[in-house]
Amino acid sequence: MEFGFDAEDEVFRRTARDWLAAHHTGDPGRRDWERELGRDGWIGLGWPEDGYGNRRATLTQQVVWAEEYARSGAPARSGHIGEKLLAPTLIGHGTAEQKARFLPPIARGEELWCQGYSEPGAGSDLAGITTTAVPEEGSAAARTYRVSGQKIWTSLAHEADWCFVLARTRPDAQRHHGLSLLLVPMDQPGRVEVRPIRQLTGTSEFNEVFFDGARARAEHVVGGEGNGWRVAMSLLGHERGVSTLAQQVGFAAELRRVVETAVSTGAADDPVVRDGLVRLWAELRTMRWNALRTLGGSGDVGAPSVAKLLWGGWHQRLGDLAVRVRGAEASTGPLDWSAAAPYELDPLQHLFLFSRADTIYGGSDEIQRTIIAERVLGLPKEPRG
Repeated sequence: MEFGFDAEDEVFRRTARDWLAAHHTGDPGRRDWERELGRDGWIGLGWPEDGYGNRRATLTQQVVWAEEYARSGAPARSGHIGEKLLAPTLIGHGTAEQKARFLPPIARGEELWCQGYSEPGAGSDLAGITTTAVPEEGSAAARTYRVSGQKIWTSLAHEADWCFVLARTRPDAQRHHGLSLLLVPMDQPGRVEVRPIRQLTGTSEFNEVFFDGARARAEHVVGGEGNGWRVAMSLLGHERGVSTLAQQVGFAAELRRVVETAVSTGAADDPVVRDGLVRLWAELRTMRWNALRTLGGSGDVGAPSVAKLLWGGWHQRLGDLAVRVRGAEASTGPLDWSAAAPYELDPLQHLFLFSRADTIYGGSDEIQRTIIAERVLGLPKEPRG
């Protein structure tokens, strides 16, 4: 399949660009912005079902929206975890009642979600989770689970209304057996505690979440009890796709800033720096065409892992070059350890520090290489401890 944009896509592009120009004014609150997107149907473009207040869009139109959104400088999304991860999972594995309950508030931008997967002792090795969900006594119709355990690196948990939690409903089962995916409300004082994790950048998008007997309803188990591993793997398959192309729009803007800085500081006169900039530009173009090829149906089971390896390493190299072209000034900045964010970072310093995690979060490079080795190349499986 050849991936390209036709005349209808360009009409859609003008519609998206005009809407963003008219509505992205000032500095709306994150929740207010989600509701504004939802009111005009811009949430859920990629869902294979409509009827939830969402517009329908072809794959190419979804790419157009993602790219125009990134170019507009609109606020970072708070609702993407519900829209891009949970919603497709519910559409594929949820009951009619679950879809009717949860999809409309996501489409309207009214309920925000976070993902309860990683744990202190089970990050890349997700099958090692120890969080438990124990059924309470009572009739089957009214049955609830008590969820106990700790999740970590939980993005936007401090803003979320709900969390989809991978937990062990059969404590005697090993590894990926006996797991279930439960939808857990976050507003449970005394039972759910969120602790922000301050990052190198001074911000706190990630959190620790502690569940101490938090309650989840039996009808909010997605895919049925004991099928959590299958559902969780399906959900992770939605993590990469159209959003990769929007991410690359942001990468291109960062690369332009690095080039401009290199020219202004004179660093571009260094042939090694010039070579690095040209390589980064060429690699970014290659990543774009690879992403388009994959979306066009030419990819394979290892394509998401290849894409993650490509952009993670690329972004780190861009961060390295960003501080190099700044020179000595890149290591300086005012410090105030009494403040919530003890130092102010300029965009290139932020790029360097944030990109240190690119080869770890979203699936570490080690895990991606293992997936490619085992599932694509057919090499022997890695020994499990």
